[in-house]
Amino acid sequence: MQFKHPEILYFIGFLLIPILVHLFQLQKFKKTPFTNVAFLQKIALQTRKSSRLKKWLILATRLLLLSAVIIAFSQPYFSTKKAEEKFHNFIYLDNSLSLNSNGEKGNLLQNAVKEIIENSSDKESYSLLTNFHFYKNINSEELKNTLLKLQPEANSTTIEDVLLKIKSSKSNEINTLNKVFILSDFQNNNKKNNIDFTNVNQSISFIKLISTKKNNLSIDSVFINNQNDIDISANVVIQNQGTEKKNISIALYNNEVVFAKQTFSIEENQKKTIIFPIQNQQRFHGKVNINFDDVFSFDNTFYFTLNSSKKINVLSLGSNHEFLSKIYTSNEFNFSRSTLQNINYKTVQKQDLIILNGLNELPILLTENLQKHLNEGKNLVVIPSTTIDISSYNSFFSALKIGRIQSNINDSLKITNINFKNPFFKNVFSKDVQNFQYPVVKNYYRTLFNTTSTLIDFENQQSFITKIATPKGNLFWSSSDLNIKNSNFINSPLVVPVFYNFGKLSATSPKLYYTVGETNFIDITTDLKKDEVLTIHNSSTSFIPLQQSYPEKAVLQTTDNPSANGLYTVNNRNNIIETIAFNYNKNESSIQFMNIRDLIKNNKNLHYSESITDVLKENKKNNKVTWLWKWFLALAIVSLIFEILILKFLKP
Repeated sequence: MQFKHPEILYFIGFLLIPILVHLFQLQKFKKTPFTNVAFLQKIALQTRKSSRLKKWLILATRLLLLSAVIIAFSQPYFSTKKAEEKFHNFIYLDNSLSLNSNGEKGNLLQNAVKEIIENSSDKESYSLLTNFHFYKNINSEELKNTLLKLQPEANSTTIEDVLLKIKSSKSNEINTLNKVFILSDFQNNNKKNNIDFTNVNQSISFIKLISTKKNNLSIDSVFINNQNDIDISANVVIQNQGTEKKNISIALYNNEVVFAKQTFSIEENQKKTIIFPIQNQQRFHGKVNINFDDVFSFDNTFYFTLNSSKKINVLSLGSNHEFLSKIYTSNEFNFSRSTLQNINYKTVQKQDLIILNGLNELPILLTENLQKHLNEGKNLVVIPSTTIDISSYNSFFSALKIGRIQSNINDSLKITNINFKNPFFKNVFSKDVQNFQYPVVKNYYRTLFNTTSTLIDFENQQSFITKIATPKGNLFWSSSDLNIKNSNFINSPLVVPVFYNFGKLSATSPKLYYTVGETNFIDITTDLKKDEVLTIHNSSTSFIPLQQSYPEKAVLQTTDNPSANGLYTVNNRNNIIETIAFNYNKNESSIQFMNIRDLIKNNKNLHYSESITDVLKENKKNNKVTWLWKWFLALAIVSLIFEILILKFLKP
């Protein structure tokens, strides 16, 4: 038994007063002579005995009365905690997509909401943390209303982040007891969940929500290959987690119209690619759907878009344009040429690829525009002449912070080595070529560049064509003038794949799809006016993303929106510019879960359970305060009644 006001118990000492009064009465007896003394002596003896008993009973009732009143005012209670302590509960409820599955009692998230509401206490305060929101210092009624509105979200977080948020939000208020409850399936979705629990010194209850199904079939990704002027193939990657599955139906839709159907079988814990040949259409708004009942339903649908292919803008500045015009044909490229004297800088801003072809020097105005070009994530090819102003070029390279040209060397060298492993040459060669006719150069520049990737080498291992990464775009450097007087490279078969890839790698076609909940940068080809903004729509939502306008395009940035997968349109007012697709993060499809019981077993402050109700009921029981002052007040009243009855009915 504990007391809220134990200092009042000091008044127990005042019980000595009635004791002294009863023990040392000052009343004196007077003697009265009678003739028959023997009879009176017998009566006096009986009277004194009954009077003494009555006084002792009255003393006992008064002591009991005073003691009960004093103890009642000190407010005694039974509890494992102090009465003045307040109870604040931090609840993290994982509402990621993986919780939108079924357990023994139904939907995991809905059942968790139900059990929290049923076991909440009006006498305690709460802070509710989800994957996207933090509701601080709310009462039980606010907690119920918030939980009833809770929906699954594409966002997910780690246990470490949850504990850090709770730690930073804990109240410093005196006499506040904080309890932490972590409710999750503890999905091991490739995020960092390697927190060391051995040093955690706060009381935390980990409650694992377990799904009854142990198999999951999901669409991992979609990619396109084998593209030509007639057909392309949509490759759908299926991931199977669990036992072998047979005769699964999969369908491809274009704008909600069934385009093709197939059935497939997949082995245990394997991936498989399903190929859908589709005509190379101007626009294809695809949806792939698997008809299968498993742990998660959200990953059985996947969206992607194929928008009309746009021609790539290529500008050649300088001379010797003939070989370039044969490579950059009009069916794929918008090829233009200009001399340095006649350059139109407005057209420079619209180019996807710029080729500096044999310029002797680089004027400041040109280098400023080239820096803007690279900062927009575009590509630049630099082919020097044999008589360049090295200081002019080095000033440009210095501004880009990529290195410098060291010297001009007159030495005849063969071009012999191709870096076949470089992604630049992917799908160009079916095998490594060793016996091709080596091109030759008579003059080249020795350079010292940073962050380079060699594409082609000379026979002395010096780089001939180098890829140099800048913060956003790429610069491709040729160490030699490609004029026919200096080199026969443009007459070799190698020139076509090299310069063709320069152009194709500069394409700014939209991605097939983007990921919900991640930071996405989306290039939209459009020419926005001063006060115009782009919006993203679908049938149920509309929002304005962060955006930055450039000449001929706008870059959209999405993070928190959209929150659901599907096809969305990018609009300028009421005009649809482009359709884009969003899908959920594939990590949410994992059915691998952390063994949280083993992770926390070495820490006595951490507790594991699989029942929300048991944990919350135990918490309410531990926090319950049973007040006893009413019982002591009742005892005081009973003592007073006994004293009255003794005085009235017990005669001496």
